[in-house]
Amino acid sequence: MRTSRRIIFALMLGATPVAAPGFAFDGAPVKPDATLPMANQPAAARAVTAQALKKVPAPPSTTAAAVATPSLNSLQYAAEGGHPVAQWKLGRMYADGDGVIQDDLRAFEYFSRIANAHAEDSPSAPQATIVANAFVALGRYYLNGIPNSKVKPDTDRAREMFSYAASYFGNADAQYDLARLYLKTPDASRDDFRYGARWLGLAAQKGQHQAQAMLGQMLFNGDRLPRQAARGLMWLTLARDNAAPDETWIRESYNRAFTKASDEDRASALQMLEHWVQGKRD
Repeated sequence: MRTSRRIIFALMLGATPVAAPGFAFDGAPVKPDATLPMANQPAAARAVTAQALKKVPAPPSTTAAAVATPSLNSLQYAAEGGHPVAQWKLGRMYADGDGVIQDDLRAFEYFSRIANAHAEDSPSAPQATIVANAFVALGRYYLNGIPNSKVKPDTDRAREMFSYAASYFGNADAQYDLARLYLKTPDASRDDFRYGARWLGLAAQKGQHQAQAMLGQMLFNGDRLPRQAARGLMWLTLARDNAAPDETWIRESYNRAFTKASDEDRASALQMLEHWVQGKRD
């Protein structure tokens, strides 16, 4: 994970970075009933995919030139043969409409194949990241449903998908999504909140920037947690530095906290950031 020096200097000098839209308690952009976004393929998964696709078998009729850049046909051929990397790549293509007509149901089916065939793979297996991300993708589909299909919104099923990826594979995105389910429940019990806060903290420690933003806001504002303004500002700074361009809610959440923070809070947050950069996670 990258923590740019310009952010640390901004804290030291009291500069306020570029502003952006708001951030609700549940970690989503400020939109009522906003759905969880489909996450882009993480860097680790992209690396596994790039390496494995070099080994994707081509159909007998495919030329050597076509193998160098796997075509849709070669991916489909490999996917039908049970190749999890090809199934993941096709699932993402159909989920995103990348080179194909967007089709969530087909994406769901490819992700389901991965989950059904590889649920018990070792968490240290080369394809483990892809398997975990398939469970996360399925959980998000179950959370929102797929219009005009057999996949209906099912929060309990979504929780099962997230829980498995979070606990067995230790997937940070799953931990974040699971935390949101616990924390955003209208009638959340004390146990629900404790579970949610635990998963949120685990994801944040692993560098999941959305979890860092959510945890940072909770700590800075004292939102159902003892207020720790400096630590909250530290998490928000880390989240802001790793947010995607369209995740403007993270930047605005940071800006609001930075504006309200005292000089002492900023100095303490800077010290915590320096410890984080040095690999100290206390």
